[in-house]
Amino acid sequence: MRLTFVKQFTFLTTLMMSGLVYAADPKVIGEFNDWTAYVYMEGNNKVCYMVSKPKKQEGNYTKRGDVFALVTHRPAEKSKNVFSFVAGYPFKQGSEVTVSAGNQNIKLFTQNETAWAPDEETDNKLTNAIRSGSSLVIKGISARDKTTTDTFGLKGSSSAYGAISKECGIK
Repeated sequence: MRLTFVKQFTFLTTLMMSGLVYAADPKVIGEFNDWTAYVYMEGNNKVCYMVSKPKKQEGNYTKRGDVFALVTHRPAEKSKNVFSFVAGYPFKQGSEVTVSAGNQNIKLFTQNETAWAPDEETDNKLTNAIRSGSSLVIKGISARDKTTTDTFGLKGSSSAYGAISKECGIK
């Protein structure tokens, strides 16, 4: 079930970020320092998410697409706090991503250009760390064996989270 959701969400995220969304266009709920909160309709179902771009990108690469960290709620699917990371390059097959938030190091699995938490418990742990921390550092390895380190600011993440939770009726 989670892998099907991952494939579907990866496809939709890629479409959203490329501007080719076939669902209703995302609407900005609010901008909160380092994070922006959005809502869109997927059929008759609301999807709310918060997104940020890195403040700092490091690595020995020549070309890289857009990079994003997201937290998503899909109340119709009883899904909340789903963390994802879009790297802007295809990950090395079978590689993991390491997320450091506060004193926690969390491993994510990868598929194409996106990394995901393996389960709901990890999503919740990551979301709580984002809401209460000051920075998020994500390390990954590209299909070309290039290591990247992306540092995200977390200023405004708690307010962005509040906005998407309110919009989607998540408590």
